[in-house]
Amino acid sequence: MVKQIKRFSLALLLSLLFSLKVNAQDVSNKLPLIEILTALETQFNIQFNYAEDAISSLVIAAPPKEISLKNVLIYLEDKTGFMFSLTNDNTVLVIATNNSLELQKLSEIVVEGYIVRGINKLSDGSFEIDISDFDILPGLVDTDVLQAVQAFPGIQSINETVSNINIRGGTHDQNLILWDDIKMYQSGHFFGLISMFNPQITQRVSLTKNGSQVEFTDGVSGIISMETDKEVSDEFKGSLGINFIDANGFADVPISEKSSLQVAVRKSISNFTETPTYNNFFERISQDTEVENNTMDILNSDKEFDFYDISLRWLYRINDKEELRVNFINTANELLFNENTTINTLEDSRESSLRQNSIAGAIAYSKIWNDKWQTSFEGYETDYKLKSENANILDTQRFLQENKISETSLKLKANYKIKERLQLQSGYHFVETKITNLDDVDNPIFRLLVSEIVRTHGVFSQLSYKSEDRKTNLNTGFRYNYIGKFDKHLLEPRVSLSHKFFNYFSFEVLGEFKHQNTSQVINFQNDFLGIEKRRWQLSNNRDIPIIRSRQGSVGLSFNKSGWLISAEGYYKKVKGITTQSQGFQNQYEFVKTDGEYTVRGVDFIIRKQLTNFNTWLSYSYMNNNYIFKSLPEYSFPSNFDVTQAFTLGTNYTSERLKIAAGLNWNSGRPTTLPEVGNEMSNGDINYSETNSNQLQDYLRVDLSAMYDFKLSKTTTANLGLSVWNLLDKKNIINSFYRLNNGVVDAVNQYSLGITPNVVFRVNF
Repeated sequence: MVKQIKRFSLALLLSLLFSLKVNAQDVSNKLPLIEILTALETQFNIQFNYAEDAISSLVIAAPPKEISLKNVLIYLEDKTGFMFSLTNDNTVLVIATNNSLELQKLSEIVVEGYIVRGINKLSDGSFEIDISDFDILPGLVDTDVLQAVQAFPGIQSINETVSNINIRGGTHDQNLILWDDIKMYQSGHFFGLISMFNPQITQRVSLTKNGSQVEFTDGVSGIISMETDKEVSDEFKGSLGINFIDANGFADVPISEKSSLQVAVRKSISNFTETPTYNNFFERISQDTEVENNTMDILNSDKEFDFYDISLRWLYRINDKEELRVNFINTANELLFNENTTINTLEDSRESSLRQNSIAGAIAYSKIWNDKWQTSFEGYETDYKLKSENANILDTQRFLQENKISETSLKLKANYKIKERLQLQSGYHFVETKITNLDDVDNPIFRLLVSEIVRTHGVFSQLSYKSEDRKTNLNTGFRYNYIGKFDKHLLEPRVSLSHKFFNYFSFEVLGEFKHQNTSQVINFQNDFLGIEKRRWQLSNNRDIPIIRSRQGSVGLSFNKSGWLISAEGYYKKVKGITTQSQGFQNQYEFVKTDGEYTVRGVDFIIRKQLTNFNTWLSYSYMNNNYIFKSLPEYSFPSNFDVTQAFTLGTNYTSERLKIAAGLNWNSGRPTTLPEVGNEMSNGDINYSETNSNQLQDYLRVDLSAMYDFKLSKTTTANLGLSVWNLLDKKNIINSFYRLNNGVVDAVNQYSLGITPNVVFRVNF
């Protein structure tokens, strides 16, 4: 399949096209909308923020001069079909809508440029990253959606990967990751170093830490949802790009006036050349694994790594009331190497391999029945497979491991507009998840196959309210779940409330109950060649419980004259975790029991915008503790208890040039040391109190720059440079101990060193 991908060569193009229907009155004093907005800016001392090409053709009657600003915005919404959202700094955001969405969402932007331009906070407490308007972040020259979400306070990766994102002290398997409403069980290429979701086809990323919508299940720590463009394109556009890791392309192809197709492809360039970035990445993933170090009698050779992804979205606007969307995604990682040895003067060689693949498809249909009712149907099938074949050449043994997931989801939603600013959403959700794990050894013959299926039925209802002055937003509802296999009934309330006061202040309360049936088990010894140490498993309601969470948070923000100061305190309790899912590498590495963790913390950010400059400082404090009742130590710090994290960043943006620099520091993850002076007891390592020590502080400085220029009237180009870990700081991201000939040895794993990347992209 990789060879087939090599044949792909697409002309591509990213397009943002807004369509609207103007219900203007038949009056003689119509004016271009842009002229009207310019006059209103002077009259009310405000500024409209809009895409000029989206409104340039609109002509409407000017609003009466004697009405208030609030009524002017209502008038403009009625006449144009756009949403006009007033932010705290007297900026009015002109937001495009379409018939298929007007009934679904009341959330609007309350803080524009929360960190940098394109990162906004919404009235329901969630955050969005608008890729089409995205500025630049330090160290990211080519937008990586899962790296970008780590810019938010309270979110980081314990080991610098996008396959181990920790939202407020949770594990990665507690994140619900969606691509156009499809649940994805794989998140990264290069086994976690870069996101597997192509940013060229991803239009918007939504992040929810708490207070999630009732239609969603899973994700007891948070939701990361990626969406493609929702508009039908009327002209062909595309882009071609290359960087030190991959070559990629994107095409937006109009099929008819009502239909368009988007396709994005990406493939690693390691088959053609090995760049410094590739070499750093390969060394990072193979560190302290069988790929890097084998036994003294075995030599590894012919190491190869490859990845690709294909994403597709077809949109069909059947008529003004009906819409159909089809999605498809296929991604793969492949690692190959040979194990070589000489036995009795005869040379022998065998291939070991590791393959990771995700393939998924979805269909979504929505219909507006009248000005009050809308229904929608969503269905998807997502499949994930992780497979390794480990050739033990000395023992003439082959060890095969597989982890497979097949999940089917069907969701039906109905939206009812009770009043202009009061809506009710209700629906039904069915999910069937099958997970299979296989261990197969040919010498001696051993085979263990475990396959489990869990089906969940969910019913949900949510009321959304927005006050007439737009200062108060409320989403509240519940989700009822029934798990037939365990005869379990789970009721999960959700709430998000925000209120603006004194013009520049806002107050927020979020809360939710959630559950999930899937988790990852970690085996650091020999799973999957030591590269991908985690495999998915299903709850069995016994030694692998259903994971359940409760969390609440309270936040306060101030936003005026380019200043943003925001603080949020939170509490989260998650029950049903297992020791096997937490990555212990001390005395509890092989212990099997269940427990819980509790997190208390504060997320804080201060940001200042000044003309072309933007500077931000974020800080997170967290107290994260386990409770395992069956362990000798009843309570101790979590493996993900990074107590303090600090980020300082700045960027400069002009018409063509973008530059960003940033510093990341945290207090280091917890670790368990052997008892000083008494490192061994009865032939085993004698550990001190669990997680009573910390690794050294983590420090990283990143830099990135992007320059845009024209190649012709219809063709533009982007040239970018980024440097990850500019100071080449040797950060220890993990440390554990092993016995070696009766001696306790420390094993340290290190972060990426200085890693450059260059991108060149042509848009036409």
